[in-house]
This record gives sequence, C-alpha cells and structure tokens, in this order.
Amino acid sequence: MQKRTIDPWKWGELTNSAQAVEVTNVSGTLYCSGQVAMDANGVPSNADMRTQLIQTIDNVETLIKASGYEPKNIVRLNVFTTSMQEFFLTCMDVYVPFLQKYGIKQATSCIEIKGLYGPLTIELEATVVK
Repeated sequence: MQKRTIDPWKWGELTNSAQAVEVTNVSGTLYCSGQVAMDANGVPSNADMRTQLIQTIDNVETLIKASGYEPKNIVRLNVFTTSMQEFFLTCMDVYVPFLQKYGIKQATSCIEIKGLYGPLTIELEATVVK
C-alpha cells in the first residue's frame, strides 16, 4: 500500500488532517461504522464530551485492530459532534495526540449534528486501508 497526502494550500499545514489522501496498491479497505462512547455491553456514556472522546478513540482502535488493520492506516476520519465549539475547546488535547500517536494524516469532515443516541455527544467514522 502506498499513501500520498495532498495539501495545495499553505493553510492546510495548520490542520490536523490532509485535504486529500490518495492510496494505491491497496490489499484491503475497512469501512468502520461510526464509533461512540459505548461500553462492551452497549451502555452509552453519560460523561462529558472529552471523556466520551477518550472512550470513542479506544473503541475505534479496538475495532480497527480486531479487524486486522492498523490505526496508522486511517485515510478518512469523520467527526460528528453535538457541539463544534465544545469539541474544539475541550477535546483537541485528546484528538490531536491520537492522530500524532499513529502519524495519521487523514481526509476528514467535522460536522455538528442535532443529536446522537441518548446522552452521546461525539462519534468517529473511519476508513482504513492495508
């Protein structure tokens, strides 16, 4: 697998993502359903968004590894949140280190939505290649 990121604008260097990711010679693609802060028994978290993000990232990592893929090969990671402001004010110290831990430079969309299941406030949807 070969991966190339494309950022034609200078401001792209300031984001935690790439404007585009090209992948060639892929032997597999994993399309992950949106992951949230839900425990192994299907109980959603009542915690604040930052704490939910920690659990959500753990769930994303678990799913990817259980599927035989590696988090470093995430090429698209979409963020759905009930509050864009809260996400950027309280979660970047969790989100950015996750990306840096694996050297992820992904195509992304960050979308504010009206709501998620029950008390959930954040969801991550990943596409991974190998």
